[in-house]
Amino acid sequence: MRALSFNQATAKYWPLADVVKGCAAADVRHVGLWREPVAEYGLGRALSLVRDAGLSVTSLCRGGFFGADDWHDDNRRALDEAAELGAPALVLVCGGLFGRTLSEARARVAAGLEALAPHALDVGVTLAVEPMHPMFCADRSVVATLAGALDLCAPFPPEAVGITLDTYHVWWDEQVLPLIGANGDRIACFQLADWVVPLPEDVLVGRGLPGTGHVDFAPLVEAVLATGYDRPIEVEVFNAGLWARPGEEVLRDTVTAYTSVMGMASSAG
Repeated sequence: MRALSFNQATAKYWPLADVVKGCAAADVRHVGLWREPVAEYGLGRALSLVRDAGLSVTSLCRGGFFGADDWHDDNRRALDEAAELGAPALVLVCGGLFGRTLSEARARVAAGLEALAPHALDVGVTLAVEPMHPMFCADRSVVATLAGALDLCAPFPPEAVGITLDTYHVWWDEQVLPLIGANGDRIACFQLADWVVPLPEDVLVGRGLPGTGHVDFAPLVEAVLATGYDRPIEVEVFNAGLWARPGEEVLRDTVTAYTSVMGMASSAG
């Protein structure tokens, strides 16, 4: 079974040191990290913490938000931080409209990738554009489909610009399987989360652990693995109910959910 990476956003309020300790104790050898808790703990200390526990970092989140005034310097710093941590991918939440038209906002994303791609190559970290569900287009990401994300990637080598493929955001798209099959070299990070209904008032925290909602995971997992994707697979779930629980319980249930879903994918294949 492909290795699990526990994205710390799944247990948002679990301190970084406890995340690493808990993962090591549960034999989860990979973590996805977020910039804010890493900065709070200290970048150098975080690196030592992860390495001393024998873990690896599969991604750092987040860069992007290209509509913000400080997008350039902030994203260069984020690339440097990812490189320091040994993360192969910087997850990009590309940002919403920021008072611009949709076409203007998307043009800023394209220009941002062009400006940052040389530095990404220099530090060995892939800018991983995350297409997000269209309901987030206005405020979080104007990159709303996998096809749109791949169009943004096309001018650049895959080592510089790729995608973060999150099942929560793409499961509904009838083009997703053929697009995955034709663009496996662009997948820099693969994340699992489920679509649960009814959605809460705050739709950002309406995701579920894999297997608790409506996503058909087996075809998605099989399609990604068939491309030769060889990195650990992250579980990243924004869910207020999970965040209110002890981190050890969340990690335990994440491992159980991941094992079940991957087992079903293996059986279906």
